[in-house]
Amino acid sequence: MNTDDVYMKSIHVPIIIETDDDGIFIVSCPLFKGCHSYGKTIDEALVRIKEVIGLCREDSQPSEHLNTFVGFREVEIVPGV
Repeated sequence: MNTDDVYMKSIHVPIIIETDDDGIFIVSCPLFKGCHSYGKTIDEALVRIKEVIGLCREDSQPSEHLNTFVGFREVEIVPGV
């Protein structure tokens, strides 16, 4: 088995799903820089982000370490403070 076969095994990655003002679903994978996509539905956005993640994985070298996802939080911003 070569190094490429080991590297291309399946992985579980976090994604972030948001909507814009037009109702388009924007998806991002924080493990890879610039790994974003979109879709008119969540299902369409998920299919597209999987393709983009695949491209990001191909572009990365096996020796490169992925960022470690820590978590998602929401913060409150109070105007004038």
